[in-house]
Amino acid sequence: MTPRRIHTWPCKGRTLVLGERTLVMGILNVTPDSFSDGGVFSDPGKAVERALEMVAQGADLIDIGGESTRPGAEPVPVSEEIERTVPIIGKIREHSDIPISIDTMKSAVARLALEAGADIINDVSALEHDAGMAGVAAESGAGVVLMHKQGSPQTMQDNPTYGDVVGEVRNYLKARLDFAEQEGIGRNRMVIDPGIGFGKTFAHNLALLRGLPQLAECGCPILVGASRKRFIGEILARDTPAARMAGSLGVAAWAAARGAHILRVHDVIETCDVCRIADTLSAGD
Repeated sequence: MTPRRIHTWPCKGRTLVLGERTLVMGILNVTPDSFSDGGVFSDPGKAVERALEMVAQGADLIDIGGESTRPGAEPVPVSEEIERTVPIIGKIREHSDIPISIDTMKSAVARLALEAGADIINDVSALEHDAGMAGVAAESGAGVVLMHKQGSPQTMQDNPTYGDVVGEVRNYLKARLDFAEQEGIGRNRMVIDPGIGFGKTFAHNLALLRGLPQLAECGCPILVGASRKRFIGEILARDTPAARMAGSLGVAAWAAARGAHILRVHDVIETCDVCRIADTLSAGD
Protein backbone atom coordinates (compact mmCIF):
# COMPACT_ATOMS: atom_id res chain seq x y z
CA MET A 1 0.00 0.00 0.00
CA THR A 2 1.32 3.44 -0.98
CA PRO A 3 0.41 5.99 1.71
CA ARG A 4 -2.07 8.62 0.56
CA ARG A 5 -1.86 12.19 1.71
CA ILE A 6 -5.13 13.65 3.00
CA HIS A 7 -6.34 16.61 0.97
CA THR A 8 -9.32 18.91 1.34
CA TRP A 9 -10.73 19.75 -2.08
CA PRO A 10 -12.81 22.94 -2.33
CA CYS A 11 -15.44 22.59 -5.07
CA LYS A 12 -17.61 25.68 -5.25
CA GLY A 13 -19.67 25.74 -2.07
CA ARG A 14 -18.52 22.38 -0.68
CA THR A 15 -15.30 20.74 0.44
CA LEU A 16 -14.51 17.09 -0.24
CA VAL A 17 -12.00 15.15 1.85
CA LEU A 18 -9.70 13.07 -0.34
CA GLY A 19 -7.44 10.33 0.96
CA GLU A 20 -9.28 8.99 3.98
CA ARG A 21 -10.75 6.38 1.66
CA THR A 22 -10.90 5.84 -2.09
CA LEU A 23 -13.73 7.81 -3.68
CA VAL A 24 -15.71 6.41 -6.60
CA MET A 25 -16.74 8.69 -9.47
CA GLY A 26 -19.56 7.23 -11.57
CA ILE A 27 -19.43 7.82 -15.31
CA LEU A 28 -22.53 9.18 -17.06
CA ASN A 29 -21.91 9.59 -20.79
CA VAL A 30 -24.87 11.31 -22.45
CA THR A 31 -23.41 10.73 -25.90
CA PRO A 32 -24.27 8.50 -28.86
CA ASP A 33 -20.68 7.39 -29.43
CA SER A 34 -18.73 6.84 -26.20
CA PHE A 35 -16.59 3.70 -26.38
CA SER A 36 -18.39 1.70 -23.68
CA ASP A 37 -21.93 2.99 -23.25
CA GLY A 38 -22.54 5.27 -26.22
CA GLY A 39 -26.24 5.85 -26.81
CA VAL A 40 -27.38 4.04 -23.67
CA PHE A 41 -28.07 7.20 -21.70
CA SER A 42 -28.74 9.70 -24.49
CA ASP A 43 -32.36 9.93 -23.37
CA PRO A 44 -32.52 12.52 -20.56
CA GLY A 45 -34.91 10.46 -18.47
CA LYS A 46 -32.66 7.40 -18.62
CA ALA A 47 -29.62 9.56 -17.87
CA VAL A 48 -31.15 11.01 -14.69
CA GLU A 49 -32.37 7.54 -13.68
CA ARG A 50 -28.86 6.15 -14.13
CA ALA A 51 -27.31 8.99 -12.13
CA LEU A 52 -29.66 8.38 -9.21
CA GLU A 53 -29.01 4.65 -9.46
CA MET A 54 -25.27 5.31 -9.12
CA VAL A 55 -25.94 7.51 -6.09
CA ALA A 56 -27.89 4.65 -4.52
CA GLN A 57 -25.05 2.26 -5.34
CA GLY A 58 -22.58 4.35 -3.38
CA ALA A 59 -20.99 6.72 -5.89
CA ASP A 60 -19.25 9.66 -4.25
CA LEU A 61 -19.31 11.83 -7.39
CA ILE A 62 -20.96 11.76 -10.83
CA ASP A 63 -19.01 12.75 -13.96
CA ILE A 64 -21.22 13.86 -16.86
CA GLY A 65 -19.87 14.08 -20.40
CA GLY A 66 -21.58 15.23 -23.57
CA GLU A 67 -18.68 14.76 -26.01
CA SER A 68 -16.91 11.46 -26.52
CA THR A 69 -13.12 11.61 -26.23
CA ARG A 70 -12.55 8.01 -27.29
CA PRO A 71 -9.87 7.48 -29.97
CA GLY A 72 -11.24 8.64 -33.32
CA ALA A 73 -14.17 10.60 -31.90
CA GLU A 74 -15.25 13.73 -33.75
CA PRO A 75 -15.75 17.10 -32.01
CA VAL A 76 -19.25 18.13 -30.93
CA PRO A 77 -20.58 21.71 -31.40
CA VAL A 78 -20.79 23.74 -28.20
CA SER A 79 -24.56 24.15 -28.48
CA GLU A 80 -25.10 20.42 -28.81
CA GLU A 81 -22.83 19.60 -25.87
CA ILE A 82 -24.74 22.13 -23.74
CA GLU A 83 -28.08 20.66 -24.82
CA ARG A 84 -26.92 17.16 -23.88
CA THR A 85 -25.52 17.95 -20.45
CA VAL A 86 -26.89 21.07 -18.79
CA PRO A 87 -30.58 20.08 -18.46
CA ILE A 88 -29.57 16.69 -17.05
CA ILE A 89 -27.36 18.32 -14.42
CA GLY A 90 -30.29 20.50 -13.40
CA LYS A 91 -32.59 17.47 -13.13
CA ILE A 92 -30.09 15.48 -11.07
CA ARG A 93 -29.64 18.45 -8.77
CA GLU A 94 -33.39 18.47 -8.11
CA HIS A 95 -33.09 14.99 -6.59
CA SER A 96 -29.58 14.74 -5.16
CA ASP A 97 -26.82 16.82 -3.60
CA ILE A 98 -24.07 14.52 -4.90
CA PRO A 99 -20.99 16.37 -6.22
CA ILE A 100 -21.24 16.61 -10.02
CA SER A 101 -18.34 16.94 -12.44
CA ILE A 102 -18.75 18.25 -15.99
CA ASP A 103 -16.41 16.46 -18.38
CA THR A 104 -15.69 19.10 -21.01
CA MET A 105 -12.93 21.03 -22.73
CA LYS A 106 -15.19 24.00 -23.54
CA SER A 107 -15.54 27.01 -21.27
CA ALA A 108 -19.10 27.83 -22.40
CA VAL A 109 -20.24 24.32 -21.51
CA ALA A 110 -18.44 24.45 -18.17
CA ARG A 111 -19.92 27.83 -17.24
CA LEU A 112 -23.52 26.75 -17.86
CA ALA A 113 -22.98 23.37 -16.24
CA LEU A 114 -21.68 25.05 -13.09
CA GLU A 115 -24.66 27.41 -13.09
CA ALA A 116 -26.96 24.36 -13.36
CA GLY A 117 -25.41 22.76 -10.30
CA ALA A 118 -22.10 21.13 -11.24
CA ASP A 119 -19.22 21.53 -8.79
CA ILE A 120 -16.16 20.32 -10.72
CA ILE A 121 -14.62 20.86 -14.15
CA ASN A 122 -12.97 17.72 -15.56
CA ASP A 123 -10.90 18.97 -18.50
CA VAL A 124 -9.06 16.28 -20.48
CA SER A 125 -6.97 19.03 -22.09
CA ALA A 126 -5.74 20.39 -18.73
CA LEU A 127 -7.06 23.88 -19.62
CA GLU A 128 -5.19 23.96 -22.96
CA HIS A 129 -8.05 23.52 -25.45
CA ASP A 130 -10.08 26.63 -24.60
CA ALA A 131 -8.34 29.84 -23.52
CA GLY A 132 -11.41 30.83 -21.52
CA MET A 133 -11.55 27.71 -19.36
CA ALA A 134 -9.02 28.84 -16.75
CA GLY A 135 -11.01 32.02 -16.18
CA VAL A 136 -14.27 30.11 -15.72
CA ALA A 137 -12.58 27.79 -13.25
CA ALA A 138 -10.93 30.62 -11.32
CA GLU A 139 -14.09 32.73 -11.05
CA SER A 140 -16.42 29.90 -10.13
CA GLY A 141 -14.41 28.34 -7.33
CA ALA A 142 -15.02 24.94 -8.91
CA GLY A 143 -12.81 21.95 -8.32
CA VAL A 144 -10.65 21.18 -11.35
CA VAL A 145 -9.31 17.92 -12.77
CA LEU A 146 -6.28 18.34 -15.06
CA MET A 147 -5.61 15.36 -17.33
CA HIS A 148 -2.65 14.47 -19.51
CA LYS A 149 -3.18 13.43 -23.11
CA GLN A 150 -0.96 13.32 -26.16
CA GLY A 151 -2.62 14.67 -29.30
CA SER A 152 -6.36 14.96 -29.98
CA PRO A 153 -8.97 12.19 -29.92
CA GLN A 154 -8.57 11.98 -33.71
CA THR A 155 -4.79 11.43 -33.54
CA MET A 156 -3.81 10.38 -30.02
CA GLN A 157 -3.43 6.68 -30.75
CA ASP A 158 -1.33 7.24 -33.89
CA ASN A 159 1.99 5.90 -32.58
CA PRO A 160 2.19 7.73 -29.21
CA THR A 161 5.85 8.02 -28.20
CA TYR A 162 7.65 8.88 -24.96
CA GLY A 163 11.19 8.58 -23.68
CA ASP A 164 10.05 8.20 -20.05
CA VAL A 165 6.25 8.16 -19.93
CA VAL A 166 5.94 8.50 -16.15
CA GLY A 167 8.45 11.33 -15.93
CA GLU A 168 7.01 13.18 -18.93
CA VAL A 169 3.42 12.91 -17.72
CA ARG A 170 4.47 14.04 -14.23
CA ASN A 171 6.38 17.03 -15.60
CA TYR A 172 3.51 18.01 -17.89
CA LEU A 173 1.02 17.90 -15.03
CA LYS A 174 3.36 19.92 -12.82
CA ALA A 175 3.56 22.56 -15.55
CA ARG A 176 -0.22 22.67 -15.95
CA LEU A 177 -0.67 22.98 -12.19
CA ASP A 178 1.71 25.96 -12.24
CA PHE A 179 -0.21 27.51 -15.15
CA ALA A 180 -3.57 27.08 -13.43
CA GLU A 181 -2.22 28.58 -10.22
CA GLN A 182 -0.95 31.59 -12.16
CA GLU A 183 -4.46 31.97 -13.59
CA GLY A 184 -5.94 32.26 -10.11
CA ILE A 185 -6.94 28.65 -9.41
CA GLY A 186 -5.76 27.64 -5.96
CA ARG A 187 -3.54 24.56 -6.00
CA ASN A 188 -5.77 22.96 -3.36
CA ARG A 189 -8.62 23.05 -5.90
CA MET A 190 -6.82 20.78 -8.38
CA VAL A 191 -6.68 17.03 -8.95
CA ILE A 192 -4.46 15.35 -11.56
CA ASP A 193 -5.24 12.49 -13.92
CA PRO A 194 -2.50 10.63 -15.87
CA GLY A 195 -4.91 10.04 -18.76
CA ILE A 196 -4.85 6.27 -19.13
CA GLY A 197 -5.53 5.45 -22.78
CA PHE A 198 -5.21 9.04 -24.00
CA GLY A 199 -2.23 8.92 -26.34
CA LYS A 200 -0.67 5.89 -24.66
CA THR A 201 0.25 2.41 -25.78
CA PHE A 202 -0.42 -0.75 -23.79
CA ALA A 203 3.05 -0.48 -22.22
CA HIS A 204 2.59 3.22 -21.41
CA ASN A 205 -0.67 2.52 -19.55
CA LEU A 206 0.95 -0.19 -17.44
CA ALA A 207 3.94 2.05 -16.67
CA LEU A 208 1.68 4.88 -15.50
CA LEU A 209 -0.34 2.61 -13.24
CA ARG A 210 2.87 1.23 -11.76
CA GLY A 211 4.19 4.79 -11.45
CA LEU A 212 1.29 6.33 -9.52
CA PRO A 213 3.53 6.96 -6.46
CA GLN A 214 5.83 9.04 -8.69
CA LEU A 215 2.89 11.07 -9.96
CA ALA A 216 1.99 11.84 -6.35
CA GLU A 217 5.18 13.95 -6.30
CA CYS A 218 3.08 16.65 -8.00
CA GLY A 219 1.58 17.23 -4.55
CA CYS A 220 -2.05 16.92 -5.67
CA PRO A 221 -4.66 14.19 -5.36
CA ILE A 222 -4.77 11.63 -8.19
CA LEU A 223 -7.78 10.51 -10.22
CA VAL A 224 -7.49 7.33 -12.30
CA GLY A 225 -9.87 6.54 -15.15
CA ALA A 226 -9.08 3.07 -16.50
CA SER A 227 -12.53 1.51 -16.43
CA ARG A 228 -13.20 -0.97 -19.29
CA LYS A 229 -10.36 0.42 -21.41
CA ARG A 230 -8.68 -1.40 -24.24
CA PHE A 231 -5.48 -2.33 -22.41
CA ILE A 232 -7.60 -4.37 -19.98
CA GLY A 233 -9.14 -6.17 -22.93
CA GLU A 234 -5.67 -6.85 -24.31
CA ILE A 235 -4.57 -8.45 -21.05
CA LEU A 236 -7.69 -10.59 -20.74
CA ALA A 237 -8.56 -11.14 -24.43
CA ARG A 238 -11.92 -9.39 -23.94
CA ASP A 239 -12.95 -7.53 -27.08
CA THR A 240 -16.06 -5.75 -25.80
CA PRO A 241 -15.90 -3.09 -23.07
CA ALA A 242 -18.79 -4.67 -21.15
CA ALA A 243 -16.77 -7.88 -20.77
CA ARG A 244 -13.95 -6.05 -18.98
CA MET A 245 -15.60 -5.42 -15.61
CA ALA A 246 -13.56 -7.97 -13.66
CA GLY A 247 -10.35 -6.62 -15.17
CA SER A 248 -11.43 -3.07 -14.36
CA LEU A 249 -11.96 -4.10 -10.74
CA GLY A 250 -8.45 -5.53 -10.64
CA VAL A 251 -7.04 -2.24 -11.88
CA ALA A 252 -9.20 -0.36 -9.36
CA ALA A 253 -7.77 -2.39 -6.49
CA TRP A 254 -4.22 -1.78 -7.76
CA ALA A 255 -4.76 1.97 -8.15
CA ALA A 256 -6.41 2.30 -4.75
CA ALA A 257 -3.48 0.52 -3.12
CA ARG A 258 -0.95 2.76 -4.86
CA GLY A 259 -2.26 6.14 -3.95
CA ALA A 260 -5.21 6.99 -6.20
CA HIS A 261 -7.72 9.20 -4.40
CA ILE A 262 -10.57 8.93 -6.94
CA LEU A 263 -11.49 6.18 -9.41
CA ARG A 264 -13.64 7.11 -12.41
CA VAL A 265 -15.69 4.02 -13.29
CA HIS A 266 -18.65 2.51 -15.11
CA ASP A 267 -19.32 -0.27 -12.58
CA VAL A 268 -20.10 1.64 -9.41
CA ILE A 269 -21.42 -0.84 -6.88
CA GLU A 270 -18.71 -3.38 -7.70
CA THR A 271 -15.93 -0.78 -7.49
CA CYS A 272 -17.27 0.51 -4.18
CA ASP A 273 -17.01 -3.02 -2.81
CA VAL A 274 -13.45 -3.41 -4.08
CA CYS A 275 -12.42 -0.06 -2.61
CA ARG A 276 -13.94 -0.89 0.75
CA ILE A 277 -11.91 -4.10 0.90
CA ALA A 278 -8.69 -2.43 -0.30
CA ASP A 279 -9.09 0.49 2.10
CA THR A 280 -9.91 -1.77 5.04
CA LEU A 281 -6.91 -4.01 4.44
CA SER A 282 -4.56 -1.06 3.94
CA ALA A 283 -5.71 0.56 7.19
CA GLY A 284 -3.46 -1.87 9.03
CA ASP A 285 -0.29 -0.79 7.16
